[in-house]
Amino acid sequence: MRTGVVVSCLVLLAGALGGGGCARDPYVYPSIVEEHGPWEIERHLDRVTGRGIASAFVANRNGSHTSEFFTQPVGVQLLCFKQKPIVRFAFSAKIGSNRNAMIGYSFDDKPGREIQGRFIAGQKNVIIEDHTEVTQFVKELAESQVLYVRIRALNFGRSTAEFPTEGAQAAIDTAYAGCPLTAPKIRQADARS
Repeated sequence: MRTGVVVSCLVLLAGALGGGGCARDPYVYPSIVEEHGPWEIERHLDRVTGRGIASAFVANRNGSHTSEFFTQPVGVQLLCFKQKPIVRFAFSAKIGSNRNAMIGYSFDDKPGREIQGRFIAGQKNVIIEDHTEVTQFVKELAESQVLYVRIRALNFGRSTAEFPTEGAQAAIDTAYAGCPLTAPKIRQADARS
């Protein structure tokens, strides 16, 4: 008897939530998603500012961590945050902290780079936010087929991931349309002060 009541309540709740489809917020329920190769490109209109917002994401199960026996879900995302270009890497396990970890990456078979990243979201995400570093990363991304990422941390071991990157130019163009990668020009008045 009690199971029937729970099922009836769930059916009613699902019906009530499903009936308001037009009023759903695009951040909660993405409305425009395009696929370009492995990239999923999302576009939204911000209901607060009226400006367009976009991001591009590749997710797969090609992540590894020294404490895990099996491959793990990972993702890389290109986005604007506070009108600044950001690259975010998401892992399913803790990968490091700002005081004792380093991030490195390479594209295809080219020599890689070790850079400064900032660890966020329970130490499972790392972002590249330095404008020069993001610009360098995106320049190489646009010309590559495969991205390899490695994080080394004193307290969490080593984490790695590999991402297919074909079709990246469309992802780059869309994700960074609201925060171009070109350095802002210094106005004459600012240069004199």
